[in-house]
Parts: sequence; structure tokens; C-alpha cells
Amino acid sequence: MSGRPGVRPALAAVLLAVVSGCGLTSGSPMVDDVEPGTIGRGKPLEGADLTVTSKEFTEQLILGAIMGIAFQAAGAEVVDRTGIQGSVGSREAVVKGEADAGWEYTGTGWITYLGNSRPIPDPREQWRAVRDADLKNGVTWLEPSELNNTYALAMNQANYERYRTRTLSEVAELSKTDPGVVTLCVEGEFANRADGLPGMQKAYGMSVPAGNITQMDSGIIYTQTAEGACTYGEVYTTDGRIKSMNLVVMEDDKKFFPNYNAAPTVNSRTLEEWPAIAEVLAPVTEKLDNNVAQTLNARVDVDGEDPHQVALDWMVAEGFVQEG
Repeated sequence: MSGRPGVRPALAAVLLAVVSGCGLTSGSPMVDDVEPGTIGRGKPLEGADLTVTSKEFTEQLILGAIMGIAFQAAGAEVVDRTGIQGSVGSREAVVKGEADAGWEYTGTGWITYLGNSRPIPDPREQWRAVRDADLKNGVTWLEPSELNNTYALAMNQANYERYRTRTLSEVAELSKTDPGVVTLCVEGEFANRADGLPGMQKAYGMSVPAGNITQMDSGIIYTQTAEGACTYGEVYTTDGRIKSMNLVVMEDDKKFFPNYNAAPTVNSRTLEEWPAIAEVLAPVTEKLDNNVAQTLNARVDVDGEDPHQVALDWMVAEGFVQEG
């Protein structure tokens, strides 16, 4: 899955840039005034200097901030290196120890980083396989969340009332019984990837004529689908626009699309030194799911709020931390 563009959060401290033999590293201190709530009691990370990283799209910025806020509440001094462009940059930072931890997706780890071509359908088994394989790279995957940022097809309420499809199998059936009504809005990448449209059509026995498929930018897909310009649009399952535009997501009932469950990844040496990282993050991970992600992402992508503030508000509202 390709990273989506996001807004880098406003930071209270001045950005520091240091060029070293390891490459460009940058970061600024996280300065949230937070104390333990239900996590971080006893300040088990007191004395730790931890660097948190993320990719540059909205969801990753929010998750990176959530992680940093959790570490601060547990007593750590935290450097913010969120917002690194592309998947590989944030990943390599954790592998090399230039960053200590960041949220990653199981499907990305399995396919992009570890070079496997076939995803594992069961989400728990997918996480376990990634965890076991990545240990040799010095990266430890902590328990995964239910947040699964994968591909899906969605439709607006009017089309749902008309056609009543809830699964991709039902979309495939509709494409046979009434071929003209199944029109798709998709990204160019999705239209050509084996784990995108071609593979989905093959898996579901779906045959949509080329004339019924329109390729467009990701952001336009949501508005065009909401307006009914196409019956179905390609979406990411945790995107905030799904909720704000009241779209209906089709269930991937044959489990074709890879699982992209978000899980904390930690440099293994860091985790050996500070094993409490796992217990600090576990309750937060348990709370994250697609509904939470859609709500938080929408506050940034739809309402224009700052990702770091959105993360802090959620951590306080859930009782994980208290503001000092």
C-alpha cells in the first residue's frame, strides 16, 4: 500500500537537523505536558531518551504522536521524527537505531520490507509471520491492533439503497446480472496492481468492462463516489472521508486484500533496554480499530485540525494520560 500525503504537525520546538555519516536525521523534542493516566503509572520509562518516527500521511502522523505522548506520560524524553516521506525512510530509521519505534502495517512489513509476494489471509497469522521474520533485522513487532488500513470498494447511500450490495461477492454478481450499473473510480496504481483491481476481479469472478472503469486521483475518488458519478470507488478502510461522506464499505468476504494491521515496531536493542515500552503501548493498541482511525483521520483531513493535537485529545479522552 502506498503512503498517502499528510500534513506534518506543528511542533513547539525549533526543528533541528544534523547531517551525519548515517544520513540525514532531524527531529525536535515533544513537549506535551502529560502525566500518567491508565498508562505510564510509576513512570517506567523515566530516564529513557526515545525517538519516535512515522511516515508522512495523516494516520501515521496521528499514530506517531500517540506513541510519543504515551512515552512522555511514562517518563521518557521524546524526540519527534514523525513525517518521514515514504515507507522505507521511517522503517530504516528503526532498523538502524536512528529512531527507536514507530507504527507499521503488517502487510507492508510482509510484502514491501520482507519481500513476500503472497499475503497471509488470517490477520493474526500475518502478524506472527512478520514478527518472527523481522527479528533477524533487529526489529520487534509488538501486539497488533484491529486497525486495518487496507483497500476496499465503497458506495454512497443512494446507490446502496438502490443496489443493496454489502460484499464484493454481491458486487461481482451485480456485474453479471446488470453489467452497465457497475462503474468504478480507482487510482492508476490500484487499477494495475496484482493486489488491486486485476487480482480482485479474478478472485471474485468479476468482469467490469474497461469503459466502466475511470482512473483518477485518490482524493477525487471520494467526492466522485459520494456524488454518485461512479457506483463504487476504491477507498482505504481507515480514511476519515468514509464516515464524513457517509459511504458504505463493501466487505471483502473472500479475504482477497492483504491485512494491513497497525502494530508498534521497536528497535530490538531499545526494547531490551526498556522492556516497559510494551506494557505502556499495549492498552493503546487494544483500543485502536477502523472506527477510531476514521474518526481521528477525519478531524485532520476533513476538519483541518492538527494531527498532534488530535492525538493528544484522544489520549486524554480515553484516560490513557492526563494533562499536567
